[in-house]
Amino acid sequence: MNDLSELKNYVVAHAKTQRLQGYQQVLDRIRTDGSGPGSWAHEWSAAAKEWERQGKIRDACRGFVMARFPFVDGEPRREAQDNAVRAFGEWARTERIEPLTVDAPGGPLRCWTIGLSRTERRPLVVIMGGIVSVKEQWGSMLPFLRKQGLAGIAMELPGIGENTGVYTAESWKQLPAVLDAVRDRCDVTRTYALMFSFSGHMALRSAVDDPRIHGIVTGGAPVRGFFTDDVWLRKVPQVTLDTLAHLTGHPVAELPEVLPGWAMSPGDLAALDIPVACSASLRDEIIPPSDLRILRENVRQLWLLEHDDVHAAPAHFVETQLFVMQSLLRMRNVRNLQSLGVGLLLRVARARGRRITAAAAKQTGNP
Repeated sequence: MNDLSELKNYVVAHAKTQRLQGYQQVLDRIRTDGSGPGSWAHEWSAAAKEWERQGKIRDACRGFVMARFPFVDGEPRREAQDNAVRAFGEWARTERIEPLTVDAPGGPLRCWTIGLSRTERRPLVVIMGGIVSVKEQWGSMLPFLRKQGLAGIAMELPGIGENTGVYTAESWKQLPAVLDAVRDRCDVTRTYALMFSFSGHMALRSAVDDPRIHGIVTGGAPVRGFFTDDVWLRKVPQVTLDTLAHLTGHPVAELPEVLPGWAMSPGDLAALDIPVACSASLRDEIIPPSDLRILRENVRQLWLLEHDDVHAAPAHFVETQLFVMQSLLRMRNVRNLQSLGVGLLLRVARARGRRITAAAAKQTGNP
């Protein structure tokens, strides 16, 4: 059973990213992470079913995604996971989003795709979240990619959602396998990775060996210190440790011995000759400061957006989303009215964020 206060704290960033209205009312009804009325999975699923009855299929999917958070540990979350896939599939059919199953290292994985074509081979964008988010959470970005003249794939890390594999130090090989699977339906030689948190690590590691990846947009990605610093690891929130234990198949006590196999070296990062856009939280309680430092010191083309915030920067999600859009346009060398508009909106959002941060610091008496 998860710590309820941690669940309520960390789910907010996911709810805001999905623009899920009414999430606080649902959280207020949750009193336990057990089962039945008042429990995490029950209340989120009940809200999702009500949104579905109202015809709000996308909100219903988001609610089911929240109900299975952070990982499937029993029947209530398993049912929520299945309902999230079902609800997303209903919406996907209206947007020409199609499923794809890839035979990848570690086992088959199911993705959502858009814009794949044997006659019009578009550049590819791969979208993925971290260790607590499913592909249905990110798949809503796919129609935007098609409008930009891109093909898109939303996928999951091993052990999450419909990716039934085990998360290991070799799991990065799943990304090249996905590119291999669609190379006849898009231009995988121009692949861009929008991969956040732990999937950002997968993107960085894959790019070391796979020249088809032309740019990476990430945020809150573990690189080295998270995997090797057992002192830091002991301070990481329990929900993160429990989720990693679930995905890797190793008890929490064994993680300090297992995780160093994921660590990237300074040489790995220095070998990257592609732009890496990264949003970083300066008060991140999951990713250690050393991981941001190693990126600064070794990545040759690092575009950095820093937030005075905790992991995933829940107070700055608008800025982060604009940064993601701007970075993708910049990597593709797109210079038009849209890129100018996104850049202007980002500057406005950054200025507003700084004013809010300064006001909060003044109110609390902090420097």
